[in-house]
Amino acid sequence: MAKLEIIIASTRPGRVGPTVARWIDEAARAHGGFDEVELVDLAEVALPFMNEPHHPRLAQYTHQHTLDWSAKVAGADAFVFVMPEYNYGFNAELKNAIDYLHNEWKYKPVGLVSYGGVSAGTRAAQMIKQVVTTLKMTPLSEAVSIPFVHQFISEEEGLIPNDVMIGSAKAMLDELVRMSDALRPLRTPQSAA
Repeated sequence: MAKLEIIIASTRPGRVGPTVARWIDEAARAHGGFDEVELVDLAEVALPFMNEPHHPRLAQYTHQHTLDWSAKVAGADAFVFVMPEYNYGFNAELKNAIDYLHNEWKYKPVGLVSYGGVSAGTRAAQMIKQVVTTLKMTPLSEAVSIPFVHQFISEEEGLIPNDVMIGSAKAMLDELVRMSDALRPLRTPQSAA
């Protein structure tokens, strides 16, 4: 059973992240490449800024919020980060959520759905690739980039994607399935010989 976790990165009031995430969640469920799709909102996870005394690679967690976050991330086979761009970068809450853990991220692919103004969040998407590769994650080239995101949002209907966004989402989800399957042997614990 393969599980995809879609993480809403923005936590601020008035954010559009949940609207974008609901669209990619529906697209992922319709795609059918994963047995389970879960939408995770960092505003609801509500991790404080890193407050664990030990390095995350040791997995010696002392707080329940970290144990819960660890279990959630460990249970996923692939991720989609739905992320805004703040000042040419990705937001602090997403970086904090990533930094809480180490081994739980390893050998898992991540697709990026970025949004913003003229740049469509692409500078934030490019920046996060350095972070996730350090954790042995595989960021995909296939991505969804939404410029001037508000033009695609209707209060009644949510996000109304154009053909480019629909095609990009399909390409990203196809590749997430392929990469998740390809990386599975690396995620499987090896028995001692």
